[in-house]
Amino acid sequence: MRRRSFLAAGALSIPLAGTATAGATPKLATAAEQLSQDGWHKLKGRKVGVLTNPTGVLKDQTHIVDSMVAHGAKPAAVFGPEHGFRGTAQAGGSEGDYADPRTGIPVYDAYSANAAKLQAMFTKAGIDTVVFDIADVGARFYTYIWSMYVAMEAAPNLDFIVLDRPNPIGGTANGPQLDPAYATFVGLKPIVQQHGMTVGELARYFKGEFDLATRLEVVNVRGWHRNQLDTGLPWVPPSPNMPTPDTALVYPGTCLFEGTVLSEGRGTTRPFETIGAPGIDWRWAEALNALDLGGVRFRETYFSPTFNKFQGKTCGGVTLHVTDPRKFDAIKTAVAMLITVKSLYPGVFAWRPDNWIDKLSGSDRLRRMIDAQAPLAEVVGAWQQELQQFRRTRLPYLRYR
Repeated sequence: MRRRSFLAAGALSIPLAGTATAGATPKLATAAEQLSQDGWHKLKGRKVGVLTNPTGVLKDQTHIVDSMVAHGAKPAAVFGPEHGFRGTAQAGGSEGDYADPRTGIPVYDAYSANAAKLQAMFTKAGIDTVVFDIADVGARFYTYIWSMYVAMEAAPNLDFIVLDRPNPIGGTANGPQLDPAYATFVGLKPIVQQHGMTVGELARYFKGEFDLATRLEVVNVRGWHRNQLDTGLPWVPPSPNMPTPDTALVYPGTCLFEGTVLSEGRGTTRPFETIGAPGIDWRWAEALNALDLGGVRFRETYFSPTFNKFQGKTCGGVTLHVTDPRKFDAIKTAVAMLITVKSLYPGVFAWRPDNWIDKLSGSDRLRRMIDAQAPLAEVVGAWQQELQQFRRTRLPYLRYR
C-alpha cells in the first residue's frame, strides 16, 4: 500500500489516542495491558511470533509471553533483539537460539539479522502473525526500532501487530537527521536523532515513508499524551546500561560519547549520566555550568569503571543532573560537553579511530564542525532545517496529542 492510501486507511481504522471526554481522566494502559485484560482473545487461533525483551511486561510485572501462555494463547516462537529475549547480554550482544526454559517456546536470535535471514526464521517458525512489544527510549541509535523495521521488511505476507508503549522522554523531535550514506544498525533510515515518537507511530512512519508492504496494525496506548513523562508505569531497564528513566533523558545526547575515547559511564551505576576519563578534573564541570544550558547542572565526579573503557582506572569527569526535563535539551547539552572537553583537555579528548561518532550523529558534519571549533549555536543551527522538515513529515503518523 502506498503512503497516501495507507494514511487514509489508518485515519479510518485507528482513532487518535490520548484524548478523553471532557471531565474524564482515563488511566494509562499500554496496548499489552488492554489485550491481556481480554485474555489475549485477539491472538487466539493465530500462529504468533513475538519480538520482545524484558520490557514487554504488564503492570503486575508479568511478561506478556508468560501471560499469553497462561491464557491459552501460547506463541509459536519468540524473537530476541539486542541483549536477548530475557535480557542477559551486554551491548552488541544477544542470547542466541534456544528453547525458553520457562515456557518451552523456541527463541530465535533476531539481533542484526537482515530481512532475508529474519524472513527465513519466520518461515521456519511457521507463524502468520508478528507481535512487537518492546519499550523504546526515543533515540535513533537505540537498536530496537531497527529490529522492528527489519521485522516489518521481513513480513510482507504476515500480520504485524505493534503493541504500543509511551515514549519515556516525550514527543519532541530533536537533532540531526541521518544521512543514508551513514546507515548502520544504529540508524538504518533517515530519521532525526531524538525522534519523539512511540514505536507504534514509528511503525506507521516506516510503512508510509519507506513503502513497506507489511499488514500493519498498531494497538494504541490508552490515556497517554505525547509530552507526558510521568506515566506511573514500572521502569524495566530496556538494556543493561539503561537503569533509570533519568538515563533515558540524557541518552539521546550523551550516547555520542561512545564515539570518543572518553568513558560514557559503562561500568558505573550511572551510565550515560557520568562521563569522563583519566586526566579530566573540576574545570570541566565549572565550564559547563557557566554555560547555563538550562534544565541541567553538572557535578564534578571521579569514578573507576568496572568494565569497558578505562576499566579499573580512576577517571575524572562530570555527572549530569537534569533539574527540569522541560527545559533540558539532551543533544545540545552533549554537543556543549564535546566542545568544552575538547577545548579544555586536548591531550585527553579524541574521537574513536573508526569515526563511530559519524554513525551515531548520522553524518560527519558534527565531527568536522567540532574539529573546526565551530561555536555551539552554529553546530546546533546546522540541523534545524532538516529537523523542521522531519517534524512536518511525521505529523500524519502521530497517534497521540
